[in-house]
Amino acid sequence: MMEQKNGQEMRDMNVRDDEEKWVYDSSVDHKGRVPLRASTGVWKASLFIIAIEFSERLSYFGIATSLIIYLTKVIHQDLKTAVRSVNYWAGVTTLIPLFGGFIADAYWGRFYTVLVSSVVYFLGLLLLTMSWFVPSLKACDTDLCDEPRKVHEVAFFLAIYLISIGTGGHKPSLESFGADQFDDNHAEERKKKMSFFNWWNFGLCCGLLFGVTVVVYMQDHVNWGVADIILTIVMAWSLLIFIIGRPYYRFRKPSGSPLTPMLQVFLAAISKRKLPYPSNPAELYEVPESQKAQGRLLCHTKKLKFLDRAAIIEDKEHSIDKHGPWRLATVTKVEETKLVLNMIPIWLATLPFGICVAQAATFFIKQGATMNRNIGDFQLPPASIFSLASIGMIISVTIYEKVLVPALRKATGNERGIKILQRIGIGMLFSIATMIVAALVEKKRLAAVKKDPVNGSLSMSVFWLAPQFFIVGAGDGFAVVGLQEYFYDQVPDSMRSLGIAFYLSVIGAANFLSSLLITLVDHITEKGGKSWFGKDLNSSRLDNFYWLLAIIAMANLCVYVFLAKRYSYKNVQIMAVANCTDAAAAAAAGSMA
Repeated sequence: MMEQKNGQEMRDMNVRDDEEKWVYDSSVDHKGRVPLRASTGVWKASLFIIAIEFSERLSYFGIATSLIIYLTKVIHQDLKTAVRSVNYWAGVTTLIPLFGGFIADAYWGRFYTVLVSSVVYFLGLLLLTMSWFVPSLKACDTDLCDEPRKVHEVAFFLAIYLISIGTGGHKPSLESFGADQFDDNHAEERKKKMSFFNWWNFGLCCGLLFGVTVVVYMQDHVNWGVADIILTIVMAWSLLIFIIGRPYYRFRKPSGSPLTPMLQVFLAAISKRKLPYPSNPAELYEVPESQKAQGRLLCHTKKLKFLDRAAIIEDKEHSIDKHGPWRLATVTKVEETKLVLNMIPIWLATLPFGICVAQAATFFIKQGATMNRNIGDFQLPPASIFSLASIGMIISVTIYEKVLVPALRKATGNERGIKILQRIGIGMLFSIATMIVAALVEKKRLAAVKKDPVNGSLSMSVFWLAPQFFIVGAGDGFAVVGLQEYFYDQVPDSMRSLGIAFYLSVIGAANFLSSLLITLVDHITEKGGKSWFGKDLNSSRLDNFYWLLAIIAMANLCVYVFLAKRYSYKNVQIMAVANCTDAAAAAAAGSMA
């Protein structure tokens, strides 16, 4: 007996040593082999990935935050049209990732999706640069003109929508590829992965900060073309850095359409809807013991029990293989389908948050353009005020990572500190505060304009807008980072690029909803006597619009809290065996299990 016990201990020790040396999470290295833990993944790989994210965010925010200025000053669109144009572009840019994420998960893989989309992004920046310098594509022959050439408008919009397409593959694939560098089944790497999303957003905010200061300064004080040259060169260099890091990456092979298994579950459940439900859930079909090493398994949950019928074994006397995937699904596939369905109410409940955030890149910046931007002899570009949002997010993420998480881990016993949905809810509170502060500041600005229609707005410093930008940034440190974690962690493992795309689609759909809301409010208030959205800010009532958004966000927060309290987190089997009791406890704590 003693010899058997010692032998078992030796085998267990060898298994642990083997797992410390190699990564067994279905990933491979750049040569298609099982990755060596010491030389691949973790921070040594993710730093290359964060570098290209820095470049992409530098380009995106350098364009996005000053887009409304370009449309009104160079393209000569009126305020309402320019705001809609910005919202449409931002909406497309953050909805296309749904397609890009699907392609990455199903066919190309994340690395090659990032590579191809980065090239498309680069071509968009190149065309944007050409639209300023190539004589036949320029807005006009002189620096200023009342009406730009149509060919310039076509080239400009083609360029920024090429950038949208590039973002569509780049954004969901790159972030999920970065998170893939950490092994969920390894305790130390799992904790580092929780920090990854915080430091990812730290790098993102640094790119944003440079974009809305250095790049925007070049746009405002030199010309738009020089700024575009900077963005194009930086993107080219970061693409090279990304390729150099290839030997250090861990790769996940694409597994085909992630939507097919869900369709199989629905059809199997419908076809077996009349079968009696088993008294013991353990009788439901799961992956055979010999195949459990192929991926993580999920524990059975009691929600959406109708779908469990897809896992009912009809005839136990015949081979399981004869049933086929369209007639019999595993418990894991059923639970993965439940995960996606459970996300829909949360996704809908985060849309008002996205609508509030959308105002920062449009109306907030346009407000800044009407105010006193002088700092001594230096005039601050209107879009540079957006840097306060990135500073707020950097401070928020740093405090959360270095102060709150260690303290909350001790207090709650949860390795995250607090649950993911709780973090998002805190960010929603910040968005409400942002709208309230924005309404009060705009009311004061309009009062100054009423006293002095010519110079009233200029009597107020642009730094009156600082609190609302800072608060929206601090809120993003909770809500945006939380949304990234939530949609990456809670989707099926085969859908993680799509998961990041779901997070981005919140912002994209919110931009379209913001445009729709502006149209509706404009129509209703115009019938009531005077529209809240005039030809310029001084003839508008943005303060009323901000109060409306604050009320919508407060009502929505109540709905969100109701949903979050009833949400069940992903419940992963521990050590790839049917040990769901411990996994359930971990899931209830909101851990990454």
